[in-house]
Amino acid sequence: MQNRQTAKHLQKVVQLSIPAVMAEISSIAMQYIDAAMVGSLGADATGAIGLVTSTTWLFGGFCIALATGFSVQVAHLTGAKKDKDARSVLRQALLCTLLFGIMLSAVGAGISGYLPGWLGGEDRISADASRYFLIYACALPATQIRQTAGGMLQCSGDMRIPSRLNILMCVLDVVLNGLLIFPAWQVSFLGFSIPVAGAGLGVMGAALGTALSEVITASLMLYAVCFRSARLRLERHGSWRIEGKCLCTALRLALPMAMEHVILCGAQIAATRIVAPLGTVAVAANSLAVTAESFCYMPGYGISAAATTLVGQSIGAGRPRLAKNYARLSVMLGAAVMTFTGGLMFLGAPLMFSILTPDLAIRELGTKVLRIEVFAEPLYAVSIVTAGALRGAGDTLVPSILNLASMWGIRITSAAFLAPRIGLVGVWIAMCGELCVRGILFLVRLMRGNWLAGGSVGGEKKLDEHFSD
Repeated sequence: MQNRQTAKHLQKVVQLSIPAVMAEISSIAMQYIDAAMVGSLGADATGAIGLVTSTTWLFGGFCIALATGFSVQVAHLTGAKKDKDARSVLRQALLCTLLFGIMLSAVGAGISGYLPGWLGGEDRISADASRYFLIYACALPATQIRQTAGGMLQCSGDMRIPSRLNILMCVLDVVLNGLLIFPAWQVSFLGFSIPVAGAGLGVMGAALGTALSEVITASLMLYAVCFRSARLRLERHGSWRIEGKCLCTALRLALPMAMEHVILCGAQIAATRIVAPLGTVAVAANSLAVTAESFCYMPGYGISAAATTLVGQSIGAGRPRLAKNYARLSVMLGAAVMTFTGGLMFLGAPLMFSILTPDLAIRELGTKVLRIEVFAEPLYAVSIVTAGALRGAGDTLVPSILNLASMWGIRITSAAFLAPRIGLVGVWIAMCGELCVRGILFLVRLMRGNWLAGGSVGGEKKLDEHFSD
C-alpha cells in the first residue's frame, strides 16, 4: 500500500514537472542560439553581454522574489479550496508587482551607463554592455508581470499554459534576435535568391529581441491568468484594494528571497570582478560556460517549480506528511535528472562550444572549465529542488542564510585565492566545491523537517504531524 502511494505521488511530481522542464529546456535552447548568434560577432560582443549577465540575474531575481511572495499564498489558498481569496491575492499582486517593476526599471536605466566600469570591464566592450543593460532594464515591468502571472498559474496547478508561453517566448526571442542582430542577407534556394530582412544592430539587437519577446509573452500570460484560468480568472466586481495582511505576507516571503538573490547575484558580480582582470577571452569563456551549464540545471528548476506547487497546496490543505513526501520525491527526481544531464554535458562539452563560438581559445578554455562543474550537478540539484519545496512551505529565510554562508564563505573566497594562481580554472573549481557544500546544507535542512513548522500562509489550518494523508 505504501509503495503504491509513493508511486502515485511520484507520478504526480513527474506530471507536473514535465511541462515546466520542457519550458526550461526551450529556455536553454534559446540561450544557446542567442549565445551562438552573438558569439559569431566575436569575443568582444560575447564579453559585453557576459560582463552584465550577473547583474541582469540580480534584477531578474528581485522580480521572481516578489512574484513568489504572492504566488505561494495562491498555492496555499487553492490547496485549501479558497479560490475567491486566491483571486483577491492575484489582483493585489498585479498592482504591487507592476509598480515594483517600474521602479526597478528606473533604477536599472539610471545605473546602466556606470555599470560596466563598476564591474571592471575593458573600454572596448563597455559601450555595448551599457546599451544592452539599458534595454534590458526598460523591459523589466514586462518581465515582472510575466513572472507574476506565470507563477500564479503554476501555483494554482496549471503548469501547461505558462510552460507553453515560455516556450513561445524562446521562439520569439530567436526569431527577433535573428532579424535584429544581423544585417540583411540573401538565401539561395533552387536557383532563386531570397532576401532576408536584418537590422544589423549587433549586441543592441540581441537586447531588443529579448525585450520584445518579454513584452509579447507578458501580455499573453496576463490574459491567460486573468481571463482563461479555471481557478483564478477575475470577476467583474472583485475589489482591487490592497490589504495589509496580504502585502505583509508577500513581503515576509519575498524579502528573504530578495536577500538570497542579492547574496547569489552579488557573489556572481564579485566573481565577474575576479574574472574580468583575466582578459576578454576568460570573460567570454566564463559567460558561455555558464550558458552551457544551464543545459544541466534548468531541468532542476522545472522540477523545483512543481515542488513549490505540490508542497504549497499540500500545506494549504493541512497535509504536512504529504508535503514532506512530495518534497523528498521531487529532490530524488531532480538529482537523478541532473546527474544524467551532467554526464551528457561532460561528453558533449566540445560540441557545445563549437556551436557557441568560432573562437578556438574560448572553446578550449570553456570546455575545460565546464567539465569541472559536472561533478557538482547531483548536489546542485538537491539545493535547487529543496529550495523550491521550502518556498512552497513559506520557508524562505533559512535558505537565504544557507546561501549566504555557502556563496560568500566558500565560493568567493576560494575563487579570489585561486584565480590569480590558476586563472579561470580556479574560479570554476571554487564554484564546484561550493555547490557540493550547498547541496549538503540543503539536504540536511530537508531531512530535519523543521521547515514544516510554520503552517499555512493562506489558511487557518495549522500543521500537525498526526493529520492523515
